[in-house]
Amino acid sequence: MIPNKVALITGGANGIGLGIALQLAGEGYAVALTGRSAEERVRENLDQVKSLGSPVIYISGDVASADDRKVVMHHVDSEFGRLDVLVNNAGVAPKVRMDILLTTEESFDYVLDINLKGMFFLSQLAANYMVEEVKKGIGITPMIINVSSISAYAASTARGEYCISKAGIGMVTALFATRLVEYGINVYEIRPGIIATDMTAGVKEKYDRLILEENLLPIKRWGAPEDVANAVSALCSGKLAYSTGEVINVDGGFHLRRL
Repeated sequence: MIPNKVALITGGANGIGLGIALQLAGEGYAVALTGRSAEERVRENLDQVKSLGSPVIYISGDVASADDRKVVMHHVDSEFGRLDVLVNNAGVAPKVRMDILLTTEESFDYVLDINLKGMFFLSQLAANYMVEEVKKGIGITPMIINVSSISAYAASTARGEYCISKAGIGMVTALFATRLVEYGINVYEIRPGIIATDMTAGVKEKYDRLILEENLLPIKRWGAPEDVANAVSALCSGKLAYSTGEVINVDGGFHLRRL
C-alpha cells in the first residue's frame, strides 16, 4: 500500500475530470484516471498530471462495461493497494440532440448506461472495497464524490436522456450516503453549471450571450474545470466530515430563484 492518498477519477483525462486530476495530484494524491480514449490520444494531458510529481496511472475502459469496471478496480488495487476517494465524473451527452417526442431508445441507453448505470455499479464495487478498508482499521477514511449537473433539475427537452441521467445521480448519492454512513464513508454530489469544456464548445456563442447579456447567471462568467476541482478539493480536505449526502452547486448561482 502506497503512503499517498489515492483518488480514482472517471473521465479523468479531459475536461472537468482533468481539472480534478491536476488539483488532487498537486495536493499529493496518487491518481488513477479512466477514460474511453486510448492512452496515446490523451498522453499530453496525462503528462500534465504526471509533471506534478504524484503517481499516476491511466486505465482505458468504459464505465458502462461490467468487465471494464472490474479491470479498473483491479488496477487501482494492484498499483496502489488503497482507495481514498472515488470521483464519479465520466459522462456523455447525447450524440444528437432530439426533442423528447423523438428521442430513441438507442440514445437513451447510450447516455444512461454511462452516466447512471455505470457510475452506480462502479460505486458499488468501490464501496465494497472501501468497506473492507475501514474494517481493516488501517486509518483510511474513504469517500465518494459524484459529479452531476444543473441538468439534474433544469429541464432541457432537447436532451431529456441527459437530464434524467443527472437527476438519477442525485438519488444514487442519497442511497450510498445512507448505506455507507455506518462505515464513516461520506458521499457527496457536485452539480456543475455551465463549464467551459470540449462538451460545451459547440454552444459557446449561445451561452456567451445568455451569461453576458441576458442575466442567466448571478456570477457573470463561464465556469472552469478548476472551479469544480476546487469543490472536490474542499470535500477531500475532510472539513465537511459532519456532512454526507450534500449537494454542492458550482454553477455561478444558477440555482438561485430570483425576481
